Amino acid sequence: MGVSLSEGSDDDDDFGDNHDINVTPFIDVILVLLIIFMVAAPLSTVDLPINLPSSTVTPQKKPDKPTYVSIKPDLAVAIGEDLVKRVDLVSRLDAMGDGNKDRPIFLRVDRAVPYGEFFDVMERLRAGGYQKTKLVALEGVPEGAAAAAPAPAATNP
Repeated sequence: MGVSLSEGSDDDDDFGDNHDINVTPFIDVILVLLIIFMVAAPLSTVDLPINLPSSTVTPQKKPDKPTYVSIKPDLAVAIGEDLVKRVDLVSRLDAMGDGNKDRPIFLRVDRAVPYGEFFDVMERLRAGGYQKTKLVALEGVPEGAAAAAPAPAATNP
């Protein structure tokens, strides 16, 4: 509680109340929350090293809480950043969700993964009841298309 000192007061022992709001604790709390969010935001991204192929398809809107299933170059399968065995893939997805098998599963597959291994994971998801599987790719022009494009003609001044 603040006090106000005035020179014209008769009683020196009785100070009046000051009704100003002290915003310093509020600012301290906001700064602490800002630091927490600045540190936590980069930790919430997926950081598995996967060399994704590129695609020229128009990107779609990403949901708030996507579920990523990744196949790494060494053929290890992960949900988010947690490695799982292929036989436990569907049961771990069931345990993560609220029983909703209609939620989309985003499948990230490294470029070096053979098609048969990729198809095996797709079949496990389908057999487990996950029909909405979306493939993740990098945005941009594929490498082969960029090399096949004709070079711009040079002009002589």
